[in-house]
Amino acid sequence: MTRVLDWSVRADEPLLAEKLFADIAAIGPDKVGVSRPAFSDIETASLNYLKWVAELHGLTAAFDEGQNLVMSLPQDENADRFVLVGSHMDSVPMGGNFDGLAGVIAGLMCLMRAHSSGARFALPVKVIAMRGEESAWFGPCYIGSKALMGMLDKSELAAAHKGDQRSLDDHMKRVGIDTAPVRAGRALLPVKQLLEYIELHIEQGPLLVGKDLPAAVVSGIRGNFRHKQIRCVGETGHSGAVPRAFRHDPVLAVADLFMRLDDGWQAITRNGGDLVVTSGMVHTDVDKDAISRIADHVDFSLDVRSLSPDTLDDMRALLTRELSKIEAERGVRFELDSANQTAPAQMHTRVVTGLQAAMKRAGFSPLIMPSGGGHDAAVFANAGVPTGMVFIRNGNGSHNPDEAMDIDDFLAGMSIIYTYLMEEPASQLST
Repeated sequence: MTRVLDWSVRADEPLLAEKLFADIAAIGPDKVGVSRPAFSDIETASLNYLKWVAELHGLTAAFDEGQNLVMSLPQDENADRFVLVGSHMDSVPMGGNFDGLAGVIAGLMCLMRAHSSGARFALPVKVIAMRGEESAWFGPCYIGSKALMGMLDKSELAAAHKGDQRSLDDHMKRVGIDTAPVRAGRALLPVKQLLEYIELHIEQGPLLVGKDLPAAVVSGIRGNFRHKQIRCVGETGHSGAVPRAFRHDPVLAVADLFMRLDDGWQAITRNGGDLVVTSGMVHTDVDKDAISRIADHVDFSLDVRSLSPDTLDDMRALLTRELSKIEAERGVRFELDSANQTAPAQMHTRVVTGLQAAMKRAGFSPLIMPSGGGHDAAVFANAGVPTGMVFIRNGNGSHNPDEAMDIDDFLAGMSIIYTYLMEEPASQLST
């Protein structure tokens, strides 16, 4: 029998979590999974739903200058300084329902637990549901958090939407954001107001599943440089009539580049370095290319990530060298768009230690691990905000409709953050 949630009474937390996730999934269904595009009506509807839930449960909820939803206990609404807890609302196209959303709902449920029991956090707490973290829609990532910290630049505002090709600036205006302060680099949320930033997120890899643990504390977040489109321009011809010596084949040139980058990747990891290299999009022109035709160009993406700024610099230099060599050797030309770059971020030692202790107090074996994926937490950390993250076990990775977070694991992660918020001594914030 299906259990029905009665909003007029305090629900048990597993049922409440299931209801919140299911209701938001129903707002943005797609052919498979969910799609909550950044700065879209679907994202707005999802935020409005959470605002309704928060207010129904006696919390304060309002939209900030970036049209992010901010929620708190009534007594913390006007706090000058506070701990910020949250994550992002958008998803990738036809993605899973938990990436980003789990962190928002965890923060909201911390508020609901405190309010229903009459408890107070050790420090004022606000929960934020941010817009526009995923790079899938415009190219730039962390859009909402960068705007909050005054770090979203004009080139990112000019980025075109993958669907309608309208600029990010236009889409932000459409949902009610005054982009003039954003263009001027003014922080929509002054850093001095933030005591800490805490984010819960599903793990996007297999480590916690392999270790059979529900949660972990994150030590750091990989930085990256990414090209949405690099074009290798060659020369077309008949597949059977042009000998190898006369070919300027962009397909083989790109394949050659990938092998050289892979060799560099292996060399770095053999020496103990941290690195991942990905090309998620590789294609010729499907409208004109054919099995019997040498393509005249290949377009591809490139995503290079590491915890080390030096490693990222080394890979940029390697990419430049190998592009030049391949151009000379194969008679092709590479055209690069502007790279989107994000610096690696280290989580604050005090916050990591505090979250570890909270895991023990909540009854879980503590584990510390790095994050391969990027998160809004990186923006806050690199802006000087003491930052921490909790990962939740999740099967089948993320950015796909098969994300498999268990509600019990989610509640374990939420309880770790709740314990931390309840017990962290304010005196430690000066360290």
